[in-house]
Amino acid sequence: MKAVQYRRVGHAPEVVEVPMPEPGPGQVLLKVTAAGLCHSDLAVMGWPEQQFPYALPMTLGHEGVGTVAAVGAGVTAVVEGEAVAVYGPWGCGRCRKCAEGKENCCAYAAGLGIAPPGLGRPGALAEYMLVDSARHLVALDGVDPVQAAPLTDAGLTPYHAIRRSLPKLLPGSTAVVIGVGGLGHLAVQLLRALTPARVVALDVGKEKLELAREVGAHEVLLSDGEAAARLRELTGGTGAEVVLDFVGAEATLAVAAASVAVEGDVIVVGLGGGTLPVGFGGGLPFEVSAAFPYWGSRTELMDVLELARQGVVSAHVETFTLEQAPEAYARLHAGEIGGRAVVLPQGPVSPSGV
Repeated sequence: MKAVQYRRVGHAPEVVEVPMPEPGPGQVLLKVTAAGLCHSDLAVMGWPEQQFPYALPMTLGHEGVGTVAAVGAGVTAVVEGEAVAVYGPWGCGRCRKCAEGKENCCAYAAGLGIAPPGLGRPGALAEYMLVDSARHLVALDGVDPVQAAPLTDAGLTPYHAIRRSLPKLLPGSTAVVIGVGGLGHLAVQLLRALTPARVVALDVGKEKLELAREVGAHEVLLSDGEAAARLRELTGGTGAEVVLDFVGAEATLAVAAASVAVEGDVIVVGLGGGTLPVGFGGGLPFEVSAAFPYWGSRTELMDVLELARQGVVSAHVETFTLEQAPEAYARLHAGEIGGRAVVLPQGPVSPSGV
């Protein structure tokens, strides 16, 4: 079967032929219908060889959706032909966090050699992928597979980030979204759906700001040296209750720190390599909380898919064939993808996923 692999550090991913996997006991084989591309893939492929933590070659893709093609011995939770989304942050399955569905917070996965698909394990950028357990599958129940694929990370991560700050997003509050890309444009929609807060979006590109308005931002601002001052002005000098930074660079974190309110939240989602000084004299207002969310829980993924089912949240996607995936990564790196890139290993799919 064909797969997109990162084979050599510092080189572009390649489309190659690899053996078809077979499900062992407890495992599920998926025929992949859609797989999302993510900036975190680019971050991984940008690591130098001495810091690269995974074995190569590695099949990429941690946002996967497919139909069950075969099941291993003992699997009864899913049946062949069922359309499912893959929950990506695999944990040990036995600790308290995993029992709560929070496998993204499992403290034992790394020590046990458990890694997410596409980030240490063979991922979804292939015609077929192996899932280690049926508990990592969530039924689509009518959600378009092309929509569902990016929601497994680009939708789940901002949903998880926003949920933790819901008590602060009351009527009259302000939420700031820095970076209206693949995750940011979904964060705007989630904020509008889940909170009464005024949503202000920042980006360096006019097209991204137009997208932010299109998906529901109340205000859009150019992310430049004056952005923090303009945000303070918009909030009457008090600042924003919640600032979500989907870039994570030094410049955007500086804006976040300068625009958050006393007792506010700064939530860093982007992998831009910046740092946020925390502590007395660090530049943050008093009582500010900083968080660095990682994916979300299995039940939160169910929530996100339900929001999609209700038409509340929708990813802006551009689709590619499996052979076009290296080109799609290049365009993603160049900032030429509006919203999310989704690869269709089997060709176009129907909303039913079959």
